[in-house]
Amino acid sequence: MIEPARFLSDLHTLRGFGAAGVGKGVVRPAYSQADIAARQWLAAQFRDAGLRVQMDAMGNLFGLREGPSLLLGSHSDSQPEGGWLDGALGVVAALEVARACNAGGGPPVSVVSFQDEEGRFGVTTGSAVWSGQLSLEEADALTDHAGVALGDARAAMAQMVTGDIDPSRFTGFIEMHIEQGPTLDASGEQIGVVTDIVGIRDMKITFDGQQNHAGTTPMALRRDAFQAVSSFNTLLNDRLRNVVTPQSVWTIGHVSLHPNASSIVPGRAVFSMQWRDADAARLARMEEIIRETAAEVASERGMQLGYGPLLGLEPVQMDARLQAALCRAAEEVAPGRWRRMPSGALHDATNLSRLMPVAMLFVPSIGGISHAFEEDTDEKDLAAGLDVLFRAVNSLK
Repeated sequence: MIEPARFLSDLHTLRGFGAAGVGKGVVRPAYSQADIAARQWLAAQFRDAGLRVQMDAMGNLFGLREGPSLLLGSHSDSQPEGGWLDGALGVVAALEVARACNAGGGPPVSVVSFQDEEGRFGVTTGSAVWSGQLSLEEADALTDHAGVALGDARAAMAQMVTGDIDPSRFTGFIEMHIEQGPTLDASGEQIGVVTDIVGIRDMKITFDGQQNHAGTTPMALRRDAFQAVSSFNTLLNDRLRNVVTPQSVWTIGHVSLHPNASSIVPGRAVFSMQWRDADAARLARMEEIIRETAAEVASERGMQLGYGPLLGLEPVQMDARLQAALCRAAEEVAPGRWRRMPSGALHDATNLSRLMPVAMLFVPSIGGISHAFEEDTDEKDLAAGLDVLFRAVNSLK
């Protein structure tokens, strides 16, 4: 049987790798020293659970049962300022279920912690490479905001690499996760069974203007790259209004100015542009508007316009059989206190849907907060989610 106390203890131990900030904050970016140490600790737990440990060239860490098995897990890297549960919950819950199934004669369960789900270098990079969405060579050329190439970063864990893991050995994938939104917490519900995951597009946009003196350059003569970003953002919000739905979202989350000095008109601005929606056609229309708006701003302000590679994933429906098993278990554990719901956040399950049936399970996020040090979930809800996962897995024998 599962042991909730052991599960919670493991969660707190994993949080210790990169613990930072207020509350239960974590700083554990992909390929950092904290990330590598966490993966070494997880590998030891996998071995103790009777699983065979393997890691591929990207750093995706697997604990394998022999023969065909159901794959459970998520990721263990974090945002630059993240919380203790995002990704880590799914990995530790998978470990606990695998222990219980292995010890009690349950169905064969394998565990995975995917690498760079949080996008230091791209979009769910580790599972994108493993699923064939992205080649290793393409991934190696990706850079983070500091200009570090993924190929250089992953060299730090080269000694842990054992080789490729064949996806055909797995019968399906279930990912347990915090909701990262306010729905369950606001409604007082304990479990969410995911119906579908939104699609995402992500790229960098560059405006190149003219660096100049901040005191002597008249406003009318400036080719200020940051003013171009500001104008683009204002126009974009207006132009997307008649295209999107209340569930559509778009974000400029990172802006880099050059030379980034208070007395210099910035000559270059490189910024991230990300948008998400459940409809692939709408994602494409949003891209058209984004590019049209950027081109218009560049032309009007005398800017050179550049784009980075367009990264993204398509919207995905969850597998009916796996979803039904989670629904039955949710009603047993939290009768009347669960719901079917879409995921507005992106997950590794999206990539894995190319290879096998997938499903997802949510537990509440207190205050709807995630990707922040304040991220948290009541431990009773964590234990309830573990119970649902365990029951669902056992019903799939």
